[in-house]
Amino acid sequence: MHSPTRGLGRVMVFLAAALASASLAVPEGWGEEGVQYGQVGTDVTLSCAGARAGSPVQWRREGAAALPEGSAIHQGALVLPHASLAAAGTYSCHGEDGSLLHAVSLRLGHLPGVPFVSCRASDYENFSCSWTSSLETFLPTRYITTYRKKSLTGEEKRRNKSGHVGPCLQDPSRAGTCTVHRSEFWSSYRLNITEVNPLGSSFRLLDITMQAIIKPDPPEGLVVEPVPLAPRRLYVSWKYPASWPKEPHFQLRFRLQYRPVIHRSWSVVETVNLSEVITDAFAGLEHVVQVSAKDFLDAGNWSEWSAEARATPVRDPAATASEGTTTDASLESLAEEPSQAPNPEPINRSDPLEKMAILVSLGIFAFFILAAVLVITILIWLRVRKHSKDETKPHNFLVAATHLKALPRTQILP
Repeated sequence: MHSPTRGLGRVMVFLAAALASASLAVPEGWGEEGVQYGQVGTDVTLSCAGARAGSPVQWRREGAAALPEGSAIHQGALVLPHASLAAAGTYSCHGEDGSLLHAVSLRLGHLPGVPFVSCRASDYENFSCSWTSSLETFLPTRYITTYRKKSLTGEEKRRNKSGHVGPCLQDPSRAGTCTVHRSEFWSSYRLNITEVNPLGSSFRLLDITMQAIIKPDPPEGLVVEPVPLAPRRLYVSWKYPASWPKEPHFQLRFRLQYRPVIHRSWSVVETVNLSEVITDAFAGLEHVVQVSAKDFLDAGNWSEWSAEARATPVRDPAATASEGTTTDASLESLAEEPSQAPNPEPINRSDPLEKMAILVSLGIFAFFILAAVLVITILIWLRVRKHSKDETKPHNFLVAATHLKALPRTQILP
């Protein structure tokens, strides 16, 4: 159930936006003297300010031999019924002697539509919103951008029942964007983007939370280098984006994608480090690498991919040596017999370190298998031994009883 004070706060916010929009909707506020604005499809009336009451006047349109079709003069004013965009232009009214009495520039257009708005936070300290008009109005347009932070705690509600209200600052160098500085990660905000033109205004309200709109900028300083003596390895390093706060509790994780230039499919690796070693590159082929970032706790979205970086792994020394020692005769024989393989390099591209790791893994696996077999053998042997002891005990008792029965009674009872 909503409290009356909360409802009153919302009404105050809407009222403030409406008043601001109305103040900007006045034609004089657009700084264009001698301009009259009209809405397409409505009846537009042009007054002749210098005419005497009841005096006949003449209306002319600049650059045209006649007035728009259907126009009429009523008590000295020119009426344009259901005006279309083609009716825009400069009009003038004249007295009986042809003297100029008044001139006005008519501009026609539409009321503003509800703007399209999207918001994004490239860090946990600020967020920005951008918008585009949903309708071409053909008229000068301005935007009022404000926000209200929704109160989340009881203390905030006691201090400010309507929540903190402030401007979303517009950057003159970036049209259609505004920024809220010093935003709070755990708070939610209601953004108001109001589009205003001389005919009226229209607005859109957008509820946002920082966790949902966080999207880091792409990582910077991407460098890719071949690893000496390692034909299938590339060393990749990068840096945090400059816009991300340098704080230990705001970390990023990264996604690395790479492929040979001649291939279309990407290989993807995720990491929390600022560097990674690609171990399955193709020797001698140029590779393209990109990296993107996301909040470490998986909030928001992945950043856009960084700019591409390229590098070529070193060629396999064995392949280079074999190519250097190939004779002309062998080359001719290879030319006569077409190769079935698309790549003439040796098939075995395994790294010595990889071979060593495989051998060590196999040795450890064999050790555990032998240990398991030994333990199972010991358990079976102990079980068999215990079972044999249990079987010999009754047999010895029966022998003793039989021997005692065979003795004379005089030997049994003294």
